[in-house]
Amino acid sequence: MRVVALISGGKDSCFSMMQCVAAGHDIIALANLHPVGKDDLDSFMFQTVGHQGIEFIADAIGLPLYREPTFGRSKMQDKNYVPTDDDEVEDLYRLLKKVKDSENIEAVSSGAIASDYQRLRVENVCKRLGLVSLSYLWQRDQEELLNEMIQCSVNAILIKVACLGLDLKHLGKSLMEMQPHLLKMKEKFGLNVCGEGGEYETFTLDCPLFVKSIVINEYESIVHSNSDIAPVGYLNFKKVQLLVKDKGMENLSLKERLQNIIIKNPLDYVSEILCLKEDEGNLSPDEEKSATAVEVCPREYFDNPSVNENESGWLWFGGLTSENSDPAEAMEDTLNKLQDLLISKSLQFSDIVSVTLFVKDMANYSLINEIYISRFAQLNPPVRVCVECSLKVHVALEATAYKDGSSTKDGSVHQKHTLHVQSISHWAPANVGPYSQVVRIGDIFLVAGQIPLIPGSMAMLSSNIRQECRLTLRHIERLLKSVDNKTQLRDIVQGICFLTDFNYITEARNEWEKLTKNTIDDYIILPNLPRNARIEWSVWAHRDNSRFEYEETRKNMGNIKILLRRRWNYDNISAIVGYLSFDLPSLTDSPTNFTQEELAQCLEYLLTNLKKGSVTENPACTLRIFYKASRFSSEYIKNLLVPFSNQNLVITSVPALYLHNADTYLSVCGIRHE
Repeated sequence: MRVVALISGGKDSCFSMMQCVAAGHDIIALANLHPVGKDDLDSFMFQTVGHQGIEFIADAIGLPLYREPTFGRSKMQDKNYVPTDDDEVEDLYRLLKKVKDSENIEAVSSGAIASDYQRLRVENVCKRLGLVSLSYLWQRDQEELLNEMIQCSVNAILIKVACLGLDLKHLGKSLMEMQPHLLKMKEKFGLNVCGEGGEYETFTLDCPLFVKSIVINEYESIVHSNSDIAPVGYLNFKKVQLLVKDKGMENLSLKERLQNIIIKNPLDYVSEILCLKEDEGNLSPDEEKSATAVEVCPREYFDNPSVNENESGWLWFGGLTSENSDPAEAMEDTLNKLQDLLISKSLQFSDIVSVTLFVKDMANYSLINEIYISRFAQLNPPVRVCVECSLKVHVALEATAYKDGSSTKDGSVHQKHTLHVQSISHWAPANVGPYSQVVRIGDIFLVAGQIPLIPGSMAMLSSNIRQECRLTLRHIERLLKSVDNKTQLRDIVQGICFLTDFNYITEARNEWEKLTKNTIDDYIILPNLPRNARIEWSVWAHRDNSRFEYEETRKNMGNIKILLRRRWNYDNISAIVGYLSFDLPSLTDSPTNFTQEELAQCLEYLLTNLKKGSVTENPACTLRIFYKASRFSSEYIKNLLVPFSNQNLVITSVPALYLHNADTYLSVCGIRHE
């Protein structure tokens, strides 16, 4: 992509440029906001100290520089920014619009590491201008990042100090000189070693992208606060000089200038975790063989729009579909049905917190998604899972909503919090669609479906299923920790692993069980997943997962075997995964060796366990029933569910190619939340 790099003069923006070049992007211009009337503005967004040297950086790298003034006003300080007159973010918008109009840029590079305030505002401006945000340093471990900068020959000096542990005597010292002291201050005072808490600012004198190095011949030290505990001071450049490093360098491309520097590419940030250098990353012979085996099943589904709710503000919607033969119109019809249910509960689309889409053919995804975006274009959309399954209709939908500000039975009031990262980085996949990565309500975390994307390039990892699963689970853990640093994979209560081949289940389960604890999970084989992925995880977690109990029971009802796994806590949240299989291997595709009544009794048994411990006579429950389509028809499942119509249930039935083992023909994932 054609990129403009936002530069402040500091180490982060320069190293972010190096990351962009290593990732294959073309930096064609630099952009900077400079202060008016002061050398150092108290800006929430931008480093302004050292602005006198910005033009020298542009000269040193040999790229055009675009500049605009800013007064550093932060009028709109809410987390989620909306355009506000005279705010410094509008200065950034004006600057980048000017660059886009002149240079036809596609993306913006920034050096954001940990500030959501900054990231969200850069993303806001990028979205308004139709640009991609590139933040390759986002959520990097700061100690590791600082060392990487030094090892990659970024020569930057401290030009401002403003924290306990740093003094005016440290001004002008290089990162290499300061590294031991910064690490010591981290241990002693909790200092952010990359200065992400505003502890210090830097100015880059040289880096591998520069064809000239910068020399500060004369400067003055400005003391802003001469506190004995945490003095604040900065350097003001008076005389600056450029020295040519190598006369031949100006003829080299930016990528060629990095040829002697080891800059990690996007896959390197994955391979360190997955040990891809040890494994060749190809499919095993068994995987190659099985990947071509796809069972063709009848395309099934039936329309049964329904909604239920609890007293704590949660609502569940299911059984939503349309028989319209046009994919886009079918999506429109389905969302209209959802809207009618929302209106009946005095809600709107912005109250939806999660959506699961089951589509007939991923080839129609763009048509369906365009309609979806028209309804979920709000600032913080719901999390989403999207999979292909054997439907006779184009799309089926289920959703969860929450009335923001609802009170629980103990009187506590919860607000919805979302994680909606749109910047491309090495951390976790950016938001590439109309969904948030995580929605948190109280202690509950809903996570968008995750596939094995390489975050830095947003390309699919092409490896074996074990490594693809490992990367996907890493995404989930990073997303959970970003919303709450005390929450991790072990706090997942319930998970569903969608796969495209039955032979992948063993490896996926092994990776899952290494990293989770007493999590109840299901494995569903479907024809296709987004981006032709072979695995997609859908999970929800609870901050107090350690307070959840676990039990596993087995029961025989005639020829039907039931395996039930249940998790529950004493705040009246319960979840089950139940598997139904059959003793007789001679069963044909028409299940005649048991009656529909017997199967209904099995479902009643699962439902009774889900409701166990409820303080409500008829508690709200949601069931997702996966059935092997070669064994059951949608009409059979529809008739099976008739006896449950008078219960407070939302039921979504989903045809699958296979379930978690070869003998399982129906599985049930249920949730009760009071």
